[in-house]
Amino acid sequence: MQFIKETQSICPECLQVIPAEIFEKDGKVYIKKECPQHGEFQDLYWSSYEQYLRVEKYRWVGDGLLNPRTKTKNGCPYDCGICPQHHSHTCLAIIDVTNRCNLRCPVCFANAAAAGYVYEPTKEQIRFMLENLRKNEPVPATALQFSGGEPTIRKDLPELIKMAKEVGFRHVEVNTNGIRLAESVEYCKTLKEAGMSTVYLQFDGLTPEVYEFTRGLDLVEKKMKAIENLREAGVDSIVLVVTLIKGVNDHQLGDIINFAVENFDVVRCINVQPVSLCGRIPEKEREKMRITIPDFMKLVEEQTNGKIKVDDFFPVPSVVPISKVAWLLKDKRYVEFTAHPHCGMATYIFVENGEIVPITHYINVEKLLESMKKIYEDAESGKRRFTKLRILSALRHVKFGLVRKYLWPVIRDGSYDALGQLHRNMILISAMHFMDPYNFDLERVQNCVIHYAVPDGRIIPFCTMNSIHREKIEKEFAMSIEEWKRKRKVEVSAVA
Repeated sequence: MQFIKETQSICPECLQVIPAEIFEKDGKVYIKKECPQHGEFQDLYWSSYEQYLRVEKYRWVGDGLLNPRTKTKNGCPYDCGICPQHHSHTCLAIIDVTNRCNLRCPVCFANAAAAGYVYEPTKEQIRFMLENLRKNEPVPATALQFSGGEPTIRKDLPELIKMAKEVGFRHVEVNTNGIRLAESVEYCKTLKEAGMSTVYLQFDGLTPEVYEFTRGLDLVEKKMKAIENLREAGVDSIVLVVTLIKGVNDHQLGDIINFAVENFDVVRCINVQPVSLCGRIPEKEREKMRITIPDFMKLVEEQTNGKIKVDDFFPVPSVVPISKVAWLLKDKRYVEFTAHPHCGMATYIFVENGEIVPITHYINVEKLLESMKKIYEDAESGKRRFTKLRILSALRHVKFGLVRKYLWPVIRDGSYDALGQLHRNMILISAMHFMDPYNFDLERVQNCVIHYAVPDGRIIPFCTMNSIHREKIEKEFAMSIEEWKRKRKVEVSAVA
């Protein structure tokens, strides 16, 4: 056993902050903590010590918000709002527009049937949350996800999308199980015409038994029909969102990647989310279920026969130097993905004649990022001569052709359109491991870049929202299912 560092975590039972230790054992990284009242807990943090060390060099600590919404009073993670202790600004904002759903998924943490109440902000509350996110300084939130529950249950979802675009969000995506989209091409067109940028489609696998485990019924046909309808409606940006569970669908990652390649005209990304473990689960049971990002990367390499390798993946904050250099060129702050290096990993692939070609074939990613980092650090220390020339020189690490054609406009202009063109020629394969009370690390929380907006004016990091704050906030603005049905005169099935 090798000690790595001390941090702080929470007790899975009482959610109080307690000291924690991160250590290496048998080539894996674990987190261990002890609550005076509920005893000791240990959980797998990262399944590869080698990869844990590799990604550390890409760590970037952000400078947070200039206008935090809450004060430091009770300490992290209880002051979420965003508080002055937070180091990152909002890269992706989330607004839950309802907790009603047309499914009862066993793995879901946010639905009315499980909660016993209906949480559904009014349009006025949603506008307030949108405007609040746009007031973030120094970088207003530009990317938004409408989530739930199931957002498409709301009849006014197209109006909400239009509202978000009017307020100033460039990217508006809808997080959905796809059932409503599978029913109607016209509905898909309506969302696109309202300004929807991307469909964030729940997509756990390609066979019935996977969905029967994760969602309670076979949804394969619904998923295929939703994609077909979106294609017909002219929507060309779909993210396949995989809740990854050991022994359930971890053998299908290669098949999902191949499916994305076959549907490259509309699929832009595969986003894998290792399952979060909630409730009281004994350590031995958690060991059977726990899967981490290094496991995901290894499975991708194995199931693509080495076409995508573990070392093709880079941590989320690795791209920060590109944002910093764009800032130098345009004298304007851009979104900086200063997430904790162990929160997420990603790579891009190209599809050439139906074959997978990873971005590392075209770019020496490590050398390019090192060059960009050095350019920014030199500029910060006053060495600004020939900055643009040095940036052009750094592109020697990029092969001529497709990537250079699209990458330079992104750096030069900080252009959302240029970034969109780049993404339309690649598929992003990523994994974000959202924390649960067992593997909770406050250092990761303080660098979170995915934030919920809530009706009371607070902006809350993803993992603290779902581990600590959700129930209290929703209950404050919720009503009973019975009251909601009386007011809306809806069928029971629309609430469940």
